[in-house]
Amino acid sequence: MIVKLIKIASEDDQYEIESLSIGSEYEVIGIEGDDYRIISDTDKEPYLYPRDCFEVINKSRPAFWETEYGDDGEEYSSLPQWNQVGFFEDYFDDIKQIRKQFWKDYKKYYNK
Repeated sequence: MIVKLIKIASEDDQYEIESLSIGSEYEVIGIEGDDYRIISDTDKEPYLYPRDCFEVINKSRPAFWETEYGDDGEEYSSLPQWNQVGFFEDYFDDIKQIRKQFWKDYKKYYNK
C-alpha cells in the first residue's frame, strides 16, 4: 500500500508530522486502528502516523498481511508476527530480540 503525505497535522491537531516530507510517497507496512505504520525519513523508525494526513496512491495490500478487527471495528493489518499485542511496545522499549526480528522481517518483505 502506497500513500502520499498531503498535510503535516491531523484533523484534530493531536499529531504533527515532522519526520516525513509533504508530497512524498511512502509504503505502509501496517495499519493500526486509524493510523498507518511507516518508516520515518528522519531516524528510519517504524512510527504510526494519522491516516487523515495521507492520500492513498496504491491501495493494494501485501498478500502476507494478516488482518484483524477490534471491538469497535478498527483495523489491524500487518505481518502476523507484528500484529501481536505489545510487539511495537517492546520494539520501542528497545528489546533487542524484537528489534532484530523487526528488521529481519522488514528486509525480507519490504526492502528487497
